[in-house]
Amino acid sequence: MSAANGTRSLKRYLNRELSWLDFNYRVLALACDSDLPLLERIKFAAIHASNLDEFFQVRVPTVLDSIDAGVRRSGPDGLTPRAQLKGIRAAAAEQLRDASALFEDELRPALATEGIEFVEPDDLDDTNRAWVAQLFGEQVFPVLTPLAVDPAHPFPYISDLSLNLAVFVEHSRSGPSFARVKVPPILPRFLALPDGHRFITLESVIAGHLGDLFPGVKVISHSTFRVTRDADLDIDDTETDDLLKHMELELRQRRFGGAVRLEAAPDLSRAALDMLTRELKLTHDDVYTSKGLLGLSDLFELYGIERDDLKTPPHNPRTPLPLRAPSEAPSLLGAGTGGRRGAAPEPEVGVDFFDVLKRQDVLVHLPYESFNTSLDAFIRQAAVDPDVLAMKMTMYRTSERTRLVDSLIRAAERGKQVVVVVELKARFDEHANIEWARILERAGVHVAYGVVGLKTHCKLAMVVRREPRGIAHYCFIGTGNFNADTALIYEDFGLLTTDADFAADVAGLFNSLTGYSRKTDYHKLAVAPHSLGQSLVKHIAAEAAEPDGHIVMKMNAIVDNDVIDALYGASQQGCRIDLVVRGICCLVPGVAGMSENIFVRSIVGRFLEHSRVYRFGNPARGHTILLGSADAMPRNLRYRVEALAPVDSPALAAELTELTDMYLDDGIAHWELGSDGEWTQYSGTDLHELMLARHADRRS
Repeated sequence: MSAANGTRSLKRYLNRELSWLDFNYRVLALACDSDLPLLERIKFAAIHASNLDEFFQVRVPTVLDSIDAGVRRSGPDGLTPRAQLKGIRAAAAEQLRDASALFEDELRPALATEGIEFVEPDDLDDTNRAWVAQLFGEQVFPVLTPLAVDPAHPFPYISDLSLNLAVFVEHSRSGPSFARVKVPPILPRFLALPDGHRFITLESVIAGHLGDLFPGVKVISHSTFRVTRDADLDIDDTETDDLLKHMELELRQRRFGGAVRLEAAPDLSRAALDMLTRELKLTHDDVYTSKGLLGLSDLFELYGIERDDLKTPPHNPRTPLPLRAPSEAPSLLGAGTGGRRGAAPEPEVGVDFFDVLKRQDVLVHLPYESFNTSLDAFIRQAAVDPDVLAMKMTMYRTSERTRLVDSLIRAAERGKQVVVVVELKARFDEHANIEWARILERAGVHVAYGVVGLKTHCKLAMVVRREPRGIAHYCFIGTGNFNADTALIYEDFGLLTTDADFAADVAGLFNSLTGYSRKTDYHKLAVAPHSLGQSLVKHIAAEAAEPDGHIVMKMNAIVDNDVIDALYGASQQGCRIDLVVRGICCLVPGVAGMSENIFVRSIVGRFLEHSRVYRFGNPARGHTILLGSADAMPRNLRYRVEALAPVDSPALAAELTELTDMYLDDGIAHWELGSDGEWTQYSGTDLHELMLARHADRRS
């Protein structure tokens, strides 16, 4: 396989969309890694496919809209929308072919070697054939709806990401007739045969019983295809009086977004292909053909197979050191996954959070340390503490059912003032957030939807408590969502503090989110869209003026031209800049006279590198470390409510310095971005295993 970039004419910036495809190639490379357990490789193949689906649902429509609007001007990267689309199609087609070949030629045979085998209907003996026939008749047939296409039957609506059978039958003398059969997503894609270790796909079961769907006519041919539609929402919350109801209407309309991609099996006939492209208003350039299974995102089902010997052993997140109760024994601290495979239930934390936070700030490093015994436990304690007067929190994405939400409801029921700012426009979590908003409102929680025209993406919480010393504020800022599920697999940081200036800023920001406050002056927080971008540029410029200047930025993406230009300027002044970018990078490193002092690497592995940490200076001279949920992207700096906060505690700053230095070690496995825009892979020690060992050493 080759990276998605290919040959490019590099200028000052790399193209955002092609850079994202490069990132997804790095995910696919994990599926190719034969040193990983087999089902972990299957999982990464599914993640790669799911990522690519979302890319076509969200990013490709944006490029198509520019083309439809007649935009011919090149962007900062030197590419017109048509040139972008051409590059996207070439890179995506290559990735689909590579992913399909990987599964069919390597992963499927490896699964068979481990006793996990895929069979076709013709491979079944009489006993299993009878079992499949019974399964089809009882569970599959009742939910199938074959839809004919002829003068009396218009072409059917084909839903987003649906897998379908294109069937031709001999129905009349006028020639073969077309019918579409949708593979029902409410049933498992991979059906386990009675022996428990062999599987048959749902589409092959349906294909093997087409005679039952079309009795009395001859089935001539069948083939699979899959459709991807525009799933992005264009919400203008300045034009509605009720954002929640408006969002519900938009979500109902999302399913009717235009088609942007057609995936087809190689044996799909030309007649079927012509009909599908015509009816879906696609061109043949929008068709992606790959052998084997379509929709590899469904491989997530296989990861659920109970074969621990084919998976990475589960890790047990531990209670952060300052939050351990004095009586906790090390054996108890080993529990921390909330019932995950191979782990004991997590104990309730006996520590008094308010007592701890009066003495020191606390840094939490997920997933190595536990969400359940840190922030979640803190909110649980606050909910039942009679001296707590108010609790405020932002909610962007959360788990399906979380104790944290239960705690907020419990607090409201006890008469505390509870405020939750729910972001209804969190992509693909809109339905869940609408439901959470309604549940919280019914419980008496004050629910707000943030600032008109902006997404609320910051991760903030505040607890207001009556104490002998007066009213105290306990605050939290995080780099990731308040989500107990993703906290087990996403790498993130969170900071708990009672700093007075910090608390005043958080209180002011919540007033802006729930009321009509126009506050833009903050003591410690850098807040978007008011000052965050300018603050980053100022920090970069100040560090560039130092003779031993050093900047380290760890983030998901860097796209913003102002930040990139500031880094170019710092490089030209001799400042060393190390960027750890998981995903999109539009900056071009290592170019003489522009960026020769900038080094970019990416780490993709077991845990999703999700934290954002911005470090300026060094411990000897003094340094500033900021953390929060904002990437260096225009959407974060200009179109969202974001916040970055300084880590003032010398001990915690030293810990963050030590942790971020680990990312820069050349001995770890990583990718490096060259001045030609190509990513090069370097083997080495797995960073996540090193982090697990480090946290284990700290615990001991």
